[in-house]
Amino acid sequence: MTSSSYPSFPPPSSDAPDPEGPDAVRGARRLVVVGGGRGGVGKSLVAQNLAVYFAQLGKPVVLVDADPTGANLHASFGLTASSHDPPIEASAQAQFEGGLVATQVPGLSLLPAPHDSILPPLALRAGRKARWLARIRSLPAEYLVVDVGPGHGHFALDLMLEADVAICVTVPEPPAIETTYRFLRAAFRRRLRRALLRDRYRLGMMERAITEIGTLPSPLDLIAAFQKMDVKLAEIAWSEAHRMRMNLVVNQTRVRTDLEVGTWMSALALRHLGVPLDELGHIEHDDTVWLTVRRNKPLLVDSPTSKAARNLERIARRVLAITASRTQATAPPLMPTDDLSHYAVLGITRSSNDEEVRRAYKRQREVYATGGLATSALLTEAQLKGEQSRLDEAYDTLLDPVRRRAYDLSTFPDAEGPPAAKRSVPPPALAAEQLMLKSELAREIGPDTEFTGTLLRKVRESQGVELVEISARTKIARTHLAAIEEEEWASLPASVYVKGFVAELAKFLRLDPSQVQKTFMRRMREAQLGRGDQ
Repeated sequence: MTSSSYPSFPPPSSDAPDPEGPDAVRGARRLVVVGGGRGGVGKSLVAQNLAVYFAQLGKPVVLVDADPTGANLHASFGLTASSHDPPIEASAQAQFEGGLVATQVPGLSLLPAPHDSILPPLALRAGRKARWLARIRSLPAEYLVVDVGPGHGHFALDLMLEADVAICVTVPEPPAIETTYRFLRAAFRRRLRRALLRDRYRLGMMERAITEIGTLPSPLDLIAAFQKMDVKLAEIAWSEAHRMRMNLVVNQTRVRTDLEVGTWMSALALRHLGVPLDELGHIEHDDTVWLTVRRNKPLLVDSPTSKAARNLERIARRVLAITASRTQATAPPLMPTDDLSHYAVLGITRSSNDEEVRRAYKRQREVYATGGLATSALLTEAQLKGEQSRLDEAYDTLLDPVRRRAYDLSTFPDAEGPPAAKRSVPPPALAAEQLMLKSELAREIGPDTEFTGTLLRKVRESQGVELVEISARTKIARTHLAAIEEEEWASLPASVYVKGFVAELAKFLRLDPSQVQKTFMRRMREAQLGRGDQ
């Protein structure tokens, strides 16, 4: 693939509405941007390993270091720092591509940022941003992965809003979570400003509303202010909030609640900010990451079998599935109101039984607990107490048959017959991953397939099932299920027990138990014999 395969972008004209915004850039194949606020949370780790994963699939990939304050991706590949920007004049595309540096990973090139430069990077100087964006989108790559560094300046926001997949990285700590929510609010303000650029009247109304609020407002707060000023402006703002899709990765997870933070933040962002924040996955705390940094190598190159590397592979697979899917833009739902039903407050449907009500209440009380991690700086103390009171009221009402019946009749007077069950919809990233895995499994599984631990994990992930759910249904310890998938033979009990575990796992995954059992146990015997020979 050569640069001639990509369109050339001239510099923006002087009468362009805003040459520094995302609308100035067009034509990239697949642009993945990693950012999201606070520094030191692992954005570089995610960006470099996504690029490595795509390159290992045989894709031409360019990794762009666009961190204006701490450009250091070169160190992860054992390369020398760049001392200058590549030229971005209209006739200098070849020279711009000359700034690419080959890495140790075949197919992966790095566009480093200037290191220890006296002047700010060219992309941050007035009048240069649009041309820089156009140049990187013209680079000869199927995947362009950009690390924009910390903060929510216009440069970082424009790149994240322009991306095919925008990834916010955080860690399970209050300062990082607070910064992520702030980044979402800043991104919405930037996006809405872009949408209103040619409507000076409503743009002025927007700026006036923000000034009256006095702080960086949440989208829902801003929409509520707009509804008192201009209904059309409120509708535009709600539409832009719905279409602003960001993805979330939680790094350095250690305990069970850390694994839930991404799911909680996703639900809270939609409920209290009004913007989608789709969870991509988590990365477990792993000392191997520190060791690979010391060795100047990417994690997927140096320690591809480590826990964190497995987590990153799954995140990369979901990004790959998102970029490969052809999702249609959907109309925004109705404008939000604060008048949620008891069922919506608990996150259940009208067909939920008493046990489901109890589980939902316990889960939501954990999310909205005083001092809770996921609500860091999102709600005031009064708002948090209000949410807790709503949860208590919903729980007490729905567990009392008489009160529940009266509530249903008063809230849903037009409903006829028993409430219909509502299927849960998986997050977009998970749904795209499942479709991709099912397509691959249709070609891989046949009557003579040898079922490895890796293949069993792939089948499980294609069905969107977690090990904890299988453990609860089959009564097999989660540690044993994980050992089966990882083929950690030393961590498994006697063969007679493993044989039963594998059969139950196959039944749960709707596979042929005899075929799975026969082929997996054969692998186990061969591995044990191999260890005995040594």
